[in-house]
Amino acid sequence: MTGRFPGLRSVSALASLALAGVGIGAPARAETLTVGIGTQDTTTNTATVGVVIRQLKLLEKYLPKTGKYAGTTIQLDWQNFTSGPPVTNGMMAGKLQFGAMGDYPLVVNGATFQNNPESQSRLIAVAAYNLHGSGNGIVVNKASEYFSFEDLKGKVVSVPFGSAAHGMVLKALQDKGYPATYFRLVSQSPEVGSTNLQERKIDAHADFVPFAELLPFRGFARKVFDGVETNLPTWHGVVVRSDFADRYPEIVEAYLKAVLDADAWVKADPKRAAEQIAAWTGTDKEVVYIFLGPGGIMTVDPTIKPQLVEAAREDVKVLQRLDRIKAFDVGPWVDDGPLRKVFAERGLDYAQQRASTANYEVRGEDTYCKRPVTEPRKAGEIWVKGGAIQPYASAACTLGALNEMKSKGQAVDVAYVFDTARGIKLFAREAFYVVDGKGGIAPFLLKQDAEAAARGGGTVMPYDEALKAAVTGG
Repeated sequence: MTGRFPGLRSVSALASLALAGVGIGAPARAETLTVGIGTQDTTTNTATVGVVIRQLKLLEKYLPKTGKYAGTTIQLDWQNFTSGPPVTNGMMAGKLQFGAMGDYPLVVNGATFQNNPESQSRLIAVAAYNLHGSGNGIVVNKASEYFSFEDLKGKVVSVPFGSAAHGMVLKALQDKGYPATYFRLVSQSPEVGSTNLQERKIDAHADFVPFAELLPFRGFARKVFDGVETNLPTWHGVVVRSDFADRYPEIVEAYLKAVLDADAWVKADPKRAAEQIAAWTGTDKEVVYIFLGPGGIMTVDPTIKPQLVEAAREDVKVLQRLDRIKAFDVGPWVDDGPLRKVFAERGLDYAQQRASTANYEVRGEDTYCKRPVTEPRKAGEIWVKGGAIQPYASAACTLGALNEMKSKGQAVDVAYVFDTARGIKLFAREAFYVVDGKGGIAPFLLKQDAEAAARGGGTVMPYDEALKAAVTGG
């Protein structure tokens, strides 16, 4: 017997009795229970709740095999999507039991399910988050004359409608007091929007992780707005159908154990993790690392933090003001009970981790400036081509080391620095720098931030000029 789980309707009465351990006068036949899991492989934020678990077969280790599951084969049906709304559609249709998606799609998922007579959805874990909102962003073609949100007034801006990035754009417009018609907003998938931006068929493209970093990394885009400017956390998480969770809590717990394993696997060797995730998804390893590596844009942590729940409540308000959803109470939707149980079984302190917002950080010895890294968010890193990722104590030391490597003919994959104002990890070549003429070099994500800092003394320089300043001392 084979059954998918759309509510309970496609599992026969015989299978239901067999799983419940009820005798029916004859031996139960073997059954296959299909569990659908909706993932977003190219959304780097969801790697530890999707592609890593699938590729390393972490969930299979914990699937129950005894008791009511004896004689049952649990078949995992992994389904990959490019954004959250199709995952919700699959869950509503009963084709998916678990779904991974971003903050605004998660809220829409919960609101959509609240009037469903068969099942609700429950938020059971977070994948990764940025408390300040970085991750989503708006990019323009690098050859354009646009450098700010305001430069896009009246322009054509594409975004995947219904996505976390769409929510960011709507929030930014509301924050600034601009009408929905401020620019011509059109719906385009990440793939279509990326191509159209490169070919200059649109003026800007707004997108979620990793595209606001991926497109600049690939050399044809420049970020002009970062989600951090909305001052609202951005995050991705996992929802499950409540009817499935109630009937098969052991499978929900098995999935959450796999999430903890995936988190640990990434942090144990972030370079290896970035390379493997890149191979599985097609996202450049350097981009994966900027999100999930030490000091990365995203903090990998499954606990459901109060700040993220409050952010979800703000998301509801944004969507209600635009009449995109009706009333939705976030509180009852959140269910960290299964995750708390898994933490307890492993001897982990859920309350302590839930209260912490610390990321794991860049550390080590700076071989160029000959001192240890003591201030991680002022540090830098260089990924040596074919070699290790080397830490440096400051942006100036990082650029100095780059110059030294260049003089020795040593190839580099990429260098990272941190935004001086916001602490966000940046690609060194995409940053704007304020150089004070005394050896001080401060990187910034946004040109306007650099210009504001330079008014206190210093000169704004692009990457190439800042590199020269790191040699000459300014």
